[in-house]
Amino acid sequence: MDEVVENEIISNATTPRAASVAATPPISAPPSQFHSPSLSRSSLLSNTDDQIESAAASTKQTPKTATPRNRTPRFITPIGSPVRRALRLTRLQPQDAWLPITESRNGNAYYAAFHTLCSGLGIQALILPVAFPILGWAWGVICLTVAFIWQLYTLYLLVQLHESTETGLRYSRYLQLFSATVGDKLAKLFGLFPILYLSGGTCVALVIIGGTTLKTFFQIVCGATCSAKPLTGTEWFLVFTCAAVILSQLPNLNSIAGVSLIGAITAIGYCTLIWVVSVAEGKLPGVTYSPVQADTQVSQFFSAMNAVGVVAFTFRGHNLILEIQGTMPSSEKHPSRVPMWRGTKFAYLVIAFCVFPLAIGGYWAYGQMIPKEGGTLTALYAFHGRDSSESILELISLFVIISSLCSFQIYGMPMFDEIESQYVKRRKQACPWWLRLILRALIGFAVFFVAVAIPFLGAVAGLVGGISLPVTSAFPCFMWLKMKKPKMHSPMWCLNWALGVLGMALSGVLIAAGIYVIVDTGIGEARFFKP
Repeated sequence: MDEVVENEIISNATTPRAASVAATPPISAPPSQFHSPSLSRSSLLSNTDDQIESAAASTKQTPKTATPRNRTPRFITPIGSPVRRALRLTRLQPQDAWLPITESRNGNAYYAAFHTLCSGLGIQALILPVAFPILGWAWGVICLTVAFIWQLYTLYLLVQLHESTETGLRYSRYLQLFSATVGDKLAKLFGLFPILYLSGGTCVALVIIGGTTLKTFFQIVCGATCSAKPLTGTEWFLVFTCAAVILSQLPNLNSIAGVSLIGAITAIGYCTLIWVVSVAEGKLPGVTYSPVQADTQVSQFFSAMNAVGVVAFTFRGHNLILEIQGTMPSSEKHPSRVPMWRGTKFAYLVIAFCVFPLAIGGYWAYGQMIPKEGGTLTALYAFHGRDSSESILELISLFVIISSLCSFQIYGMPMFDEIESQYVKRRKQACPWWLRLILRALIGFAVFFVAVAIPFLGAVAGLVGGISLPVTSAFPCFMWLKMKKPKMHSPMWCLNWALGVLGMALSGVLIAAGIYVIVDTGIGEARFFKP
């Protein structure tokens, strides 16, 4: 009996796949999976050449029987039961070695901080001051603070739920955890669209901001006396998309850690420069801070809810937390939640120091004159384009372009992973490089087409925020209740039920408000296919 148990022990944690994947024919684990970086986390585990060669040669075995032999020395077997229990259920999932998110598991707290900063801080912060003319000073600051604390709490829940202490399973994708909680059908019905829409919608927004900023950067560098013929808005969108598609050929999430670091640094740079320049230049003449009043109470209510949706859009990114944590090795002594939460706390501390001054300083400088499209970035060009240093404007534009390119990669990764997983399930092998290139290029240019079709961001931000709100604020609470089963009527039970129900109700109101604002004001002013 001990021999059977020993043959099943391995070091890398499983990431569960959907039920349809489990029913597939036997799959042989690629040899590279046995070199998983997570194997080095335990001193009880060793990688011998003979074991690796025997594992690679077992190509006709099922994933269960193709696992490496016991790596625990026999002399510690009598005292190794705690480690044995921890490792017994952590089996290899061969498909994960072929997919972009879990292909490499050598991440750490620094990688987590880079990815979280790049995904959590970006162009959405530029639009945040757009909500303040509707909400006003008091409600604007209150909504911003509550949204920040709420999303930080639910982010903590997701980090803790990544690994199941009972089953030993790792949920390296948001949809997998949601599926394990509510079932495959309900997960696809309520989770698939918001998650993929959130990733795709953010990529569309990045193309719009990146392409528009490219155009502005060219105009600043070229100058008023430049005789060069400028490109059209569509052509600038295409230039940005081509650069993003080329950069998207990096194979997996860990391989873009350096890209995320550059994106995080540039995002911090332009957020800081924008609010510093805006405050240094002073308030605009005639600026007012009185909340904008609509003609009817219904319009006023929906406008306020749409502004709350803009705040919610600012704090999206939870659909990437589990994916980022899935790139880390994990063991009983070194669970991935520890470095993940350490990196996340640092990242959101930096995000708070960037987002709050940008929102408050931007509204103080521009008030009700803040443009709906582009927010503080557009306001800076429009109101201070002549009296500010050209070098500062060029640097801000360059930072925005680079940060948008980097953010495109991490937000596009869930879409790349989902598309490639369909190939892996059908062909039972890794996606070849040439097909990966084609698929990612097709996704990139599909995003480009949507960006050209709807190049107006301000009216859509509230709708995107409403759709993404359950993913950020409601689903994690329900998943915590289902997975952790806290005592009924305990503080954690009451808190998560209250936040979950409130998040779902608020999401429905925000979606209705976003649609109402688009129909009432956006359709007439929208520039379809006119970027």
